[in-house]
Amino acid sequence: MILTPGLTFIARILAGLGLFALGAVCVRRILDRYAVFLSNALFLALSAVSIPALFAFLILLRDARHRWHAAALGARMVPKVRGKWIGNLDILKMMLDNHYRGYPADGLWEATEARGPVFNMNILWDNMVFTSQPEHIQLILATDFNNYVKGERFQKNMSAMLGIGVFNSDGNMWKFHRSMTRPFFVRDRVTHFDTFDRHTNTAISLMKSRLRAGYAVDFQDLIGRFTLDSATEFLFGSCVNSLEAGIPYPDNSTLPALSSSLPTTSTNNLAREFSNAFLEAQDAISNRERFNLIWPLLEIRKDKTEEPMKILNAFIQPIVTEAVEKMKNMQGLTSEEKEDVEDNETLLDHLVKFTKDPVVLKDETLNIMIAGRDTTAATLTFVVYFLSTYPDITTRLRKEILEMIGPSKRPSYDDIRGMKFLRAVINETLRLYPVVPFNVRESVHATTWPSPDPAQPPLYIPAGVKVPYSVFMMHRRKDLWGPDAEVFDPDRFLDERLKKYLSPRPFIFLPFNAGPRICLGQQFAYNEMSFFLIRLLQNFSSFTHLPELRPPRFEIPKEWKGAPGRKGIDNFFPKMTLTMYAGGGLWIIAREVGDI
Repeated sequence: MILTPGLTFIARILAGLGLFALGAVCVRRILDRYAVFLSNALFLALSAVSIPALFAFLILLRDARHRWHAAALGARMVPKVRGKWIGNLDILKMMLDNHYRGYPADGLWEATEARGPVFNMNILWDNMVFTSQPEHIQLILATDFNNYVKGERFQKNMSAMLGIGVFNSDGNMWKFHRSMTRPFFVRDRVTHFDTFDRHTNTAISLMKSRLRAGYAVDFQDLIGRFTLDSATEFLFGSCVNSLEAGIPYPDNSTLPALSSSLPTTSTNNLAREFSNAFLEAQDAISNRERFNLIWPLLEIRKDKTEEPMKILNAFIQPIVTEAVEKMKNMQGLTSEEKEDVEDNETLLDHLVKFTKDPVVLKDETLNIMIAGRDTTAATLTFVVYFLSTYPDITTRLRKEILEMIGPSKRPSYDDIRGMKFLRAVINETLRLYPVVPFNVRESVHATTWPSPDPAQPPLYIPAGVKVPYSVFMMHRRKDLWGPDAEVFDPDRFLDERLKKYLSPRPFIFLPFNAGPRICLGQQFAYNEMSFFLIRLLQNFSSFTHLPELRPPRFEIPKEWKGAPGRKGIDNFFPKMTLTMYAGGGLWIIAREVGDI
């Protein structure tokens, strides 16, 4: 019998209890030997309370040690959230409920209003210092970078999918991944638009065909296929061809025999399997991190990463093997032949120059695929949502495109670089809906953070504690962005507000991380998103969102209506795995250029 994570977890608990029982028997015999007589009931009662008593003692000792160290540094303890249940289990339950049914940062806003932008969640007596303060995030990501790591706990939770890739490594392994990947992301590669153009044309043709047939399009599904095809070709030179697998119809579609109208080739089946496995594996590992120590209890019946990872590995492993063989065969080529090969070099081809370890190569490419596929797809989905919500923005953006590029010309790098309003639309979308809304590090050594209130002493951060932070919340703080922080207004990146708010404090806007771990593919992502949006608006003049077509389980809760900020305004359900997405998709119709 193969033990699942849940059964292994339970087995370890039972083994621990067994050792405790054995210890209790030994203690009882020692007491009997020295004529210390206790009734069975009293001995069992003392044994039962000994574990929680020891646990409580260790917690009190730890907290006292932290207070002494904080006082020695002239600092104060981070304010704790005080729940109603033991171990703040009610807070944990609330956060988990909000994950499934709430809006991002529900519960955290309330804690911020009560205790300020930094507080200790202290769930199950485990210190967890949360912050949305830019000075703290700057320390974590840049100024005191070496003191904050992913940490063993995070790496263990993520390892089933991320392995030892760049997003799940620290120290020398992270430096190795970073050093071998960085040279590939240079201008002559990120501005190579042939791949973008080919897959964009396919996506827009699919969109036109479906709309002309009188059906809405799930833009999130469409753009997810576009970015998956672009990412797999960019990484491997071997496209998964998910766009060719066909796009879904709305659940309430009356089109007969839908399944017979979709392609059924083995390539398209592989594309569907790969895409579904990609999402399933991410959902599983994100839940492992979210539930932390107790996540195995969610996987008592099966390891939820096993099946999806088999599918992903079956696609990636042969490609890695082929790339290694290709590198070996290049040794006998002339310099001219090598130059021709390098002109069409994929990222995997580049990585093979540094290592031929198949595990390292597989992990690194899968890490970068997540970054290159999900983040871009989510941002483009949110951009189109805003274009459907604010038609004046669509009109203005389309005007810039037509004036600077024209109705059909393929955009170049220089074209994109000069389109200021397009960049402002993307940035404003990333501000309100950063695709990685929450992140986490772990402190290595005890340190202090500056107090958000200058009149108060600095805050003490113990060694070995988790320090989650939220750019999602930071991006919406009115004290950082002005009274209109919850308003979608791209002009804030063009007018005097840019100099007033962002220029003096650049760390208030971090859609691509910052410091040594800043996203290497930032410019690549801007180019891909800009290219697609230009082509989209060359072909369509307006967009209409049809929220009634999403599945009922993603209906906006009635209590959201009238809530402060975007929660009470936006008409889609933001959900999260490792990244944010629109729950139930983004169903739209669009007016094709030339339609009356």
